Amino acid sequence: MKQRRGSGVLLHISSLPSRFGVGDMGPGAYEFADFLFSARQSFWQILPLNPTMPAWDNSPYMSLSAFAGNPLFVSPELLMQNDILCGADLDDQPHFPGDRVNYPQALAYKEKLLERAWQRFKVKSGKADYRWETFCMENIFWLDDFALFMALRDHFREVNWTEWPRGIRDRRPDDMQEAGKKLAEKIAMEKFRQYIFYDQWMSLKRYCNDRGILIMGDMPIYLSHDSADVWSHPELFQLNKKKMPAVVAGVPPDYFSETGQLWGNPLYRWEMLKKTGYGWMIRRIAHNLRLFDYLRIDHFRGYVSYWEVPATETTAINGKWVSAPGFDFFEHLAGKFPYLPIICEDMGAPGPELREVMCRFGFPGMRVLLSAFGKEFPASRHTPHHHTTNCVVYTGTHDNNTIKGWFTKEATPQNRRRLTRYLGKRISLKELHWDIIRLAMMSVGSIAIFPMQDLLGLGEDARMNLPGTSAGNWEWRLQHEQLMPSLSRRLLKMTKMYGRSGA
Repeated sequence: MKQRRGSGVLLHISSLPSRFGVGDMGPGAYEFADFLFSARQSFWQILPLNPTMPAWDNSPYMSLSAFAGNPLFVSPELLMQNDILCGADLDDQPHFPGDRVNYPQALAYKEKLLERAWQRFKVKSGKADYRWETFCMENIFWLDDFALFMALRDHFREVNWTEWPRGIRDRRPDDMQEAGKKLAEKIAMEKFRQYIFYDQWMSLKRYCNDRGILIMGDMPIYLSHDSADVWSHPELFQLNKKKMPAVVAGVPPDYFSETGQLWGNPLYRWEMLKKTGYGWMIRRIAHNLRLFDYLRIDHFRGYVSYWEVPATETTAINGKWVSAPGFDFFEHLAGKFPYLPIICEDMGAPGPELREVMCRFGFPGMRVLLSAFGKEFPASRHTPHHHTTNCVVYTGTHDNNTIKGWFTKEATPQNRRRLTRYLGKRISLKELHWDIIRLAMMSVGSIAIFPMQDLLGLGEDARMNLPGTSAGNWEWRLQHEQLMPSLSRRLLKMTKMYGRSGA
């Protein structure tokens, strides 16, 4: 990364244009890749691809699996091209809003289409498909447990796995074998959904890579308690005798919340991970490195020290910092991979231990320009004159307001004055997003990333996520007509000017 200078756009798959209520890996994804290519962008950053849950506001950072892909992102149009769906299958398509994701409506419709696709796939191939069989074999270490977990979850009407019959909850061999036989059809269908997800994803990734666009993926540090991984590997998590979390994850009070953020995820049992040579965690990262060219690890600090909150608490205030063996873990990881294209989400107060790990392994951190003009200005590490080459510069992240939303709704008069002084000119709200994007482009940081909402100059209504809230997030969508040639040309001009042009 120190030798590569590039720029790119942050846009999640759910936000892509699509006919089916939620963005997917179909024509809208390829159209966006073409837009990036026309503007000579080097990176497309996305959020985690794992399955989401309505109970958690469909947050991509709270998933049913560390390995599985989200079937919501499967493109019906690509299934038609593969003769797994036909035109008549789409005749009963409901009317979907184009500017926001309607998750319940999109999920119900996709479920119906995927069921039809599975039935046709069985007839067409008799399940004797070499690529399907190869996929199942290559991913057996997670796919079997995930497919069984999803089949059981459906069978028990989506109650938490700790409420399943004890023999299934505790994975007793006889009970597991019986469940596998009883739910064989559902298990096979879940594997099929993962097969078509990963087939479509790898095709999209190849298309991008062939055009000089690298995919920057995202990996949450923690998992939902109600996930296939916690059920199948309970020994790796801090659970009580009833297999409920004894302590949970979060962060202390910060910029986003006076009471901190109580995420509720179970915490790792690091002594057990270490005892097993970090095998499960290494496999998880290896899996992600096959899917992405670069991997951003969310809340990277948790590998060095994490905020531990008793499971009985209702806020994150009464927690404590606990050390984790991050240095030892990454030593093991580096022994498996000669090159680790990892980017650290190191926001907040990272501390010297985290810096030591990042420096030892050469991992770049993040600089966010919307955080540059607070009380620490001009000494803040987020101000461009303090950037280093080995960092990724953002205008804002998925957790920030948009540039326009920040300036009009959140910035104090002092923030605005500092920004005005730094830019050295009177601020025009119409051009402000380009001024901030220019600061990112000018930075010595190797990579500059800006959310699509900032590129379009959109306001607070286009915000992707508001931390600490549990409704109305992850819904914003890009419109086809917003990918204008004039936008591409302006971005291209700036990209070339600051030496960030890719292919």
